[in-house]
Amino acid sequence: MSITVVGSVAYDSIETPAGRRDRCLGGAATYFSLAASFFTDVRVIAVVGEDFGPEQEAVFAARNIDTRGIERAAGKSFFWEGSYLDNLNEAKTHNTELNVFAAFEPKIPAAYRDSQFLFLANIDPVLQRRVRETMPDVKLVAGDTMNYWIKDHRPALLEVLKGLDVLLINDTEARMLAGDNNLVRAARAVMAMGPRALIVKHGEYGATLFHGAGPKGGSAERTFRAPAMPLDEVVDPTGAGDSFAGGFFGYLASQPQLTPGVFRRAMFYGSVMGSFAVERFGTERLQQLSRQEIDGRFNLFRELTHLD
Repeated sequence: MSITVVGSVAYDSIETPAGRRDRCLGGAATYFSLAASFFTDVRVIAVVGEDFGPEQEAVFAARNIDTRGIERAAGKSFFWEGSYLDNLNEAKTHNTELNVFAAFEPKIPAAYRDSQFLFLANIDPVLQRRVRETMPDVKLVAGDTMNYWIKDHRPALLEVLKGLDVLLINDTEARMLAGDNNLVRAARAVMAMGPRALIVKHGEYGATLFHGAGPKGGSAERTFRAPAMPLDEVVDPTGAGDSFAGGFFGYLASQPQLTPGVFRRAMFYGSVMGSFAVERFGTERLQQLSRQEIDGRFNLFRELTHLD
């Protein structure tokens, strides 16, 4: 089943203890689509500038990702520069240039209208809601957001949450959104805002799935924790969360039924894709990856978490 993702396709300049890369391909929709493409068909809605050329297009083409929804606009593509020299779990932003992304108005190609899965990557919640309302018949909708939208655009974000099946955010964002420092209570409060399931990402410590909340904001009925893979070296954490989302949602879209067991396995595949993404700068590792490597690491995750 096809996934349509709407988000950013960008260039990043990144510095970590492992070195530096200038203007490598990045953006939430890029990481998500590459990760999800190992499991199902992916269609991208984004905007790029005149600096997006055949080399970048080839990255998507190599994974058979449908780029008919990527608009070409006059000007430069979205650009972000940051570093992780002080803390690999937190990026320090040095420069952000929205460029053509500042005027982004998502346009949904007619060929995308039969998509059964929709992922709303981290963009303005007004745009997220507009895309959601334009695709009312999708089977499952997931979305992402960040502290900026939570803090300064809360009313618009709350409207988006009403239309989500799954929300993926980190633990700091979950506490901020709920106004509660206790993660279990925060998860309960967030799900009462609309999402039927909440995935809270913990960076190098894995992710937690909360789902099946009871009526009137009752306790979450089911909670599942997926670990992170212990790695010898983390080269570049940029895009780890978006790669997790791609692995998670891509696996869901590849399954005939969405059972609790499928959701738990999807959490593992999300962690697998996130663990690969951080091994190289930008999207380098995802471009070199094979499905055999993915399934091999999935089995390692199972060994980490099974007693017998």
